[in-house]
Amino acid sequence: MTTFHELQLKRAVSTNLARHGFEKPTPVQAGAIPPALEGRDLVASAQTGTGKTLAFAIPIIERISATEVKSKQPPGVARNRELRALVLSPTRELAMQIEETFTKVAAGTGIRTAVVVGGMNESKQLRAIQSGAQVAIATPGRLEDFLTRKLVRLGNVETVVLDEADRMLDMGFLPSIKRILGQLPESRQTMLFSATIGKEVESLIGRYTREAVRIAIGAAVRPVEAVDLHVYEVESDAKMRLLTRLLDAESGSFLIFARTKHGTDRLAKRLSSAGVKATRIHGDRTQNQRNQALRGFKEGDYRVLVATDVAARGIHVDGISHVVNYDLPQAPEDFVHRVGRTARAGTRGVASTFATRAERSEVRRIEKAIGVRLVARD
Repeated sequence: MTTFHELQLKRAVSTNLARHGFEKPTPVQAGAIPPALEGRDLVASAQTGTGKTLAFAIPIIERISATEVKSKQPPGVARNRELRALVLSPTRELAMQIEETFTKVAAGTGIRTAVVVGGMNESKQLRAIQSGAQVAIATPGRLEDFLTRKLVRLGNVETVVLDEADRMLDMGFLPSIKRILGQLPESRQTMLFSATIGKEVESLIGRYTREAVRIAIGAAVRPVEAVDLHVYEVESDAKMRLLTRLLDAESGSFLIFARTKHGTDRLAKRLSSAGVKATRIHGDRTQNQRNQALRGFKEGDYRVLVATDVAARGIHVDGISHVVNYDLPQAPEDFVHRVGRTARAGTRGVASTFATRAERSEVRRIEKAIGVRLVARD
């Protein structure tokens, strides 16, 4: 498959794809969409930033569009039975990004979505389901809470997607995922997408998929080739000067990762004091504050977004020109997810890592894990 046109999708879907510049599928989309359209179970591993959301959104939208029948139930009565698809996501930010993609591709089809996540008004989320949403995009914790309180039913779900499965397991969601999947029909289609496939993910695959089509695009812990990887050896008290130099030398937006919430706040404040339009997101900010920060960054109101790793897999913003690891990540996998925020949608990007002399061994460990040498810069 070289173009989406070859799939003979519904006219509205094809029109929406073209309107938003989706013409040629990425490798993971080309591999995943055809078997998913056939209703096959699917396991796809691919690097961050390779377009996995469209790989499951298009088949879900096509399936619902082909068979959707208007409910005969009175408004507000058990309308949640009409949920046809469920997407599980590790974070609120990623769930909202997924919903944004669904909204773009499903425009004009009558398909509606409901986001089910913590930290946001639950009444609004329940109303979206009860008013006839066919697709629920949820974090495991909030959805399990709704299920425990018998506010949502999943008996008519035909397709379930586990997106960023490795991240959900890392965050301790395995018990919730098992309880949620236990309430779905056995005849469902299951699609699992993950940057890495470890033992726990393999166990999940073995238990909850049937004769799944396997797709592996590139190395599981290797950054995409379109990212130029640089490393600067710099002591902590000189990091701000180096960052200012990079900002002055380049144009474009910067996503900067700090290790702690306090460090994120402090760095964003210092940048703002220096005349740089900067905002921040981390776990202690309210969901509304995080939404506003991400929206402002995406729309260009802010040139710099400073974030903790809570954002590494939740930010899908095309056009980020430079990712900066102001502090080293905890693990090589986190490094891959961080730098994967740039070089999206076929563009090139730069990822710069700041490391002190004492952190040389940590840099070597990252290089060994990803199989790539970082280019030393002064």
